[in-house]
Amino acid sequence: MQMAASKDNTTLLSSNFAIQLLFLRSFPLNQHDRRNTMTIPLSTRCRMLAEATLMLTAVMLCSTVWTATTPNAFGQSQVPQDRWEKVTIDEIEIGYGLQIEDVNGDKKPDIILADKSTVQWYENPTWQKHVIAKDLTERDNVCIAATDIDGDGRCEIAVGGQWNYRESVKDGAVHYLIAPSDRSQPWSPVKLYNEPSTHRMHWISGPDGSKRLAVKPLRGKGSVDGDGAGLKLLEYLPPKDPRSDWTHEVICDFLHLSHNFHPVNWDDDPEEELIVAAKEGVWHFDRTRGEGGPSKWKSTQLTSEFAGEIRDGKLPDGRRFIVAIQPMHGSVAAAYREPESNAQTWELCKILSESLKDGHALACADFLGVGYDQIVVGWRAMNDPGVPGIKLFTPLDPNGNHWRENQLSGDEIAVEDIKIGDLDQDGQVDIIAAARQTKNLVILFNRTISPK
Repeated sequence: MQMAASKDNTTLLSSNFAIQLLFLRSFPLNQHDRRNTMTIPLSTRCRMLAEATLMLTAVMLCSTVWTATTPNAFGQSQVPQDRWEKVTIDEIEIGYGLQIEDVNGDKKPDIILADKSTVQWYENPTWQKHVIAKDLTERDNVCIAATDIDGDGRCEIAVGGQWNYRESVKDGAVHYLIAPSDRSQPWSPVKLYNEPSTHRMHWISGPDGSKRLAVKPLRGKGSVDGDGAGLKLLEYLPPKDPRSDWTHEVICDFLHLSHNFHPVNWDDDPEEELIVAAKEGVWHFDRTRGEGGPSKWKSTQLTSEFAGEIRDGKLPDGRRFIVAIQPMHGSVAAAYREPESNAQTWELCKILSESLKDGHALACADFLGVGYDQIVVGWRAMNDPGVPGIKLFTPLDPNGNHWRENQLSGDEIAVEDIKIGDLDQDGQVDIIAAARQTKNLVILFNRTISPK
């Protein structure tokens, strides 16, 4: 804070001196100005200069007090300035999907990537690359999900592929990968049932604490540009022997053009819910308990604007917020806060940006160590040409009406996907970004000096 105040003092003192010079130039000490025949007594000129100096000094003192004692809009401790160290760990082809999980059981978070035709993981802390699958499908991989489903401290991996953006009848694929004893060697794929247009997947917690695989297409079968049948979001139940048949159930079948979704747990039960971004807006799906048989899911609409990306976090006042990129691959990042009543849709609290070029990634966490969440937004500038980038948005009031915006990167990282986690285990949340056009995999290590 003292540095900020000192800087402002220097600026104002410089302004003070400059205006004194301006007065001297405007009212020269010689009796007659060459540009003006008006004669001003020396005593009057001195009095005017003294009054101006006193006024500027008062402004300077007020500004110094404000800078030192009013760091943000709601009187909390100073919100620190974020700092990042960028480290490129690999050249890649596209970088469709990222995960951060412990692959080899050494209690360090590793980076897992579904690239165009390969699946690989990067071993923490050297980031040595281990390719574990190649050419699972004829067309590209598109998504990946990793978590420890059997409790042995090492993650299991599923991959989505056979990606074909416009096609909605036959293309798509889901594979589960079985790890060998040496997890740096190739893993064995098991092909699972899939709906066409496989696009995103997550491992989610079920009612009994077990992990299930949720897989979402972009489009409904046979649909064209959002018209036609709704997409089927499926939940797969892993069998004891992963090589045997996996059963699956339908979570949702009425949405269209759903680019992304995200697991949440907003209630008191152990299982996770889902928030899904689609042409019909953002929807929340909560499992309801039934007497045997397949699970049933209650759907609740949160917003109505066409959304492509979705994440959630907590505001300074403790309320939840969601952030969406609107529409799919859109230019708008919008934050919404939870309403007073569950019967209401969520309230727009801030349009964070309207200038994204092909918005493609979101993440929420307390990067600054201030006790509430900030938002990372990434865009790739591919379909909508321009300059790509990553920005960090920080709420500056309790209910999210005012946000600080900081640019973390520019044309050096054309974001395809972003994931977050404490990669160097220093207690701060880092960012990993996979970039399509710039073909790089970059860690942004968090070097922010958090408030004590």
